[in-house]
Amino acid sequence: MVEKNGVPMENPFVFMDNNDVPCTSGEVLMADVPGMSFSREDISFEDTKVTGDISGAAASIDIKPKSIQRAKTWSDEVENLYRFQRAGYRDEIEYKQVKQVDMVERWPETGFVKKLQRRDNTFYYYDKERECEDKEVHKVRVYAY
Repeated sequence: MVEKNGVPMENPFVFMDNNDVPCTSGEVLMADVPGMSFSREDISFEDTKVTGDISGAAASIDIKPKSIQRAKTWSDEVENLYRFQRAGYRDEIEYKQVKQVDMVERWPETGFVKKLQRRDNTFYYYDKERECEDKEVHKVRVYAY
């Protein structure tokens, strides 16, 4: 058991701050693991290469919203935003960027989102009718691009 400032600690590494870590300018040595060392390297963006299949300009550009507002009244747009946000996305734009899909499944009768895939690859299935109750409308975020 190790003491720090008179307080016994069973695992001192959990409570370490930057002042307790011995450090030299280019290399950090771990005292508990003999022969192991870590070094810092400067990473240049010029050395970074983009890999993978990027198709289309929208996939390569990360579109960010310029402003945000809360919804005041229910509408078809607010209903769809509610469904995207329940599934863990900002809106349809972010969903298409993350999941790299061209179309989102919608109910033909109402135009509401029918099915969304969350980031952990489980699915949310939605009804044809309204799901965003009046008490939930103020929680919906509306983004402007």
